[in-house]
Amino acid sequence: MKSPCATFVTGRLKLNCSKRRVLLWDEPMMNKRCFEALVRSLNDVMKTRANYGNDRPFGGKVVVLGGDFRQILPVISKGSRADIVGSAVTSSYLWKYCKVMKMTVNMRLRSASSSASAAEIREFAEWILKVGDGTVDTIDEDDTTIEIPSDLLIGQGPDPLLELVNFAYPDLVPNLESDWYFQERAILAPTLECVEQVNNYMLSKLPGVERELILKEGVPIMLLRNIDQAGGLCDGTRLRVTHLTQYIIVATVLSGIRLGKTEYIPRITLTPSDSGLPFKFSRRQFPVTLCFAMTINKSQGQSLSHVGLYLPRPVFTHGQLYVALSRVKSRKGPKVLIVDEQGVVSTSTRNVVYKEVFENV
Repeated sequence: MKSPCATFVTGRLKLNCSKRRVLLWDEPMMNKRCFEALVRSLNDVMKTRANYGNDRPFGGKVVVLGGDFRQILPVISKGSRADIVGSAVTSSYLWKYCKVMKMTVNMRLRSASSSASAAEIREFAEWILKVGDGTVDTIDEDDTTIEIPSDLLIGQGPDPLLELVNFAYPDLVPNLESDWYFQERAILAPTLECVEQVNNYMLSKLPGVERELILKEGVPIMLLRNIDQAGGLCDGTRLRVTHLTQYIIVATVLSGIRLGKTEYIPRITLTPSDSGLPFKFSRRQFPVTLCFAMTINKSQGQSLSHVGLYLPRPVFTHGQLYVALSRVKSRKGPKVLIVDEQGVVSTSTRNVVYKEVFENV
């Protein structure tokens, strides 16, 4: 084939589609089998048109995949490093038909206030790219531990976690009724256990909240299921609770295409797909969780002005540290709290990068 049927763009791209129809696939960091299944479906569809596209990927259609291989790769349950790398689209037979177009300008940092110097933005952007590429200077023999710049760190103090919370959510209680307050603020952590630790800590700081109370009007929550994908209520959507009833949660959307809209979240029946038990059980509950903090994986695709990164344990897979640090719009946006096994605040942490995934990019 003389010309590529698909174009991979590392960054954000706007296309004039008035004369040519294209398929846009945003954030395609998912299993290669999803792309291969789409190819088979499109090839079957195009068979009805005089066999056009039968021997061409995606039925001869132009497909644009917009993403960044420095970000988190497909999640493989109990998978090894080879399993994870092998599940990426770069390991698919389709990759030989793709043309790679690299975009290197950090648009999040470009959107920062004009008061930030160009040199500071450029230096910070280059450092983030080095973290993502795994080329930043390391301080151990395994080339995985890096030193975080001092201006991005939460130091040792009476209560370092409180300092991180105050950075991400200053004047929290007076702003509980404000929708915009939570739109660009979050605390990120590598695991659900760390997220629960932060969320419980945050609840303890709110007035009138007892230990058995899960939610309070004004707090941010996150959807855990796809309720209305076409309407923008998907797994990972953030909302702010405005009213609580026994059967319905009334909340305002904080992200996505329905930003600012009021939604009604009902209780639904949830059945874990992989509980580790020899039987299935169901529970009727609200498909939400408290979202002062969220996992790094859930933050992909979001742009935030204030990010507190809580690391009581290091990141454990490719791209997590890069994703957490690259959510912000300026160098003053992130603060990192690193706690070692003895509970002492540290200045270094692990950076996991599978460099073999970049070989074909």
